[in-house]
Order: sequence, then C-alpha cells, then structure tokens
Amino acid sequence: MSASRHYSLIDRLLVQADQSLRTLIPGAAQANRPSPAQHITSDDIPENARRHIAGLMRINHTGEVCAQALYQGQALTAKLPDVRGKMEQAAAEEIDHLAWCEQRLRELCSHPSVFNPLFYGLSFGMGAAAGLVSDRISLGFVAATEQLVEKHLDDHLEDLPGNDAKSRAILEQMREDEIEHGNQALDAGGAVFPAPVKLAMTLMSRVMTKASYRT
Repeated sequence: MSASRHYSLIDRLLVQADQSLRTLIPGAAQANRPSPAQHITSDDIPENARRHIAGLMRINHTGEVCAQALYQGQALTAKLPDVRGKMEQAAAEEIDHLAWCEQRLRELCSHPSVFNPLFYGLSFGMGAAAGLVSDRISLGFVAATEQLVEKHLDDHLEDLPGNDAKSRAILEQMREDEIEHGNQALDAGGAVFPAPVKLAMTLMSRVMTKASYRT
C-alpha cells in the first residue's frame, strides 16, 4: 500500500500560506545546510564598502524570495505529481540561499528589502500562471530564471570587494546550486525560451535589482 498522501486544493493552499509566511518573515527561514561562510572571517570592511555589499546581498535575498514564490506557485498548479515534487524540492533547496543571505545581511547591520512582499506576489502569480499553461512551460520558466540568476551572481562576484570572503563563499555556493537547478529543469523536459521572452525577463529583473539595492 502506498504511504503517499494526496492533498486537496484546500490543503495545498494552507501549505502555501505557511510557506509564504516562512519566506517573508525575517528569521523564519531555516537552512538545512550550514552557511558556506560560517568558518570564514572577513577583514574589516569600510563603511561605504559595507553598504555596497549589503545592497548586493539584499538583491540576492530578494531574488531568493522571488525564487521561493515562483516554485511555490508552480507547485500549486503543476499538472503532473512528479513535476510538482520537483518544484517543491527545488523550493526547499532554495531556502538555504534565503537563510544564508539573510544571515549575511544581519552581519552587515542591514535588512531585507521592504519590497519583498510585492515581488513575492508577482513571482507567485507568474509561477502559478506558468504551471497552468503546461508543465513544460513551467520547467522552462525555472531554467530561464536560474540562468538569469546565474548571470546576476557572476556580476556580483566580480563586484564584491576582494576582502569580503564571507559573501563570496555564499554567492559561489548559490551559483553552483542555481546551475544545477536550471539543468535539472531542462533535463526534466523544460522548454527553451526564445530570446524575446528572456529579454523581457531580464528587463523585469532590472526593476527588482534597482528597487532592492537600497531598500
């Protein structure tokens, strides 16, 4: 007899509400893996550099909020159970990134973006809409998003001050994970999006980065 449980729509909505609160409430996200920076000691960082690093880490934290919302929205509307499971697994793994970024922000005497609830809602809606269209589009959206995040991380790694080893360790591990998630989505049958769609996603991401950097 199968031990798996089949959740009703109401059950899944309640689970999503719980996950939303865990994503948006500071300190609620708990990482399953220790931070890659836990044993690293950074040199003293000047105030202007500290503010810049905090801005970069705030962008990455907001990106992880959006990733959570995207995966949760897709899991709610995915048609095939195995695809829904992949979305839920990816969301669980991304919680590590969320917690690591939030911890680093606290160390930098900073805070997450005030715009996180707005970006969460928009990303959740896009994820749910993609899942309603088809699982292939949903997985393709994951792959395209992860490629975009990888590009952001590359830019931030280049922009980090050389003496900030803690932030660098976090972003390098995040980059490895994002590449793996993107490849898994394509291997699972995700669609490869055309250039105009990717351009639109890039333009939207620029809005998020500009809004999150300072607030």
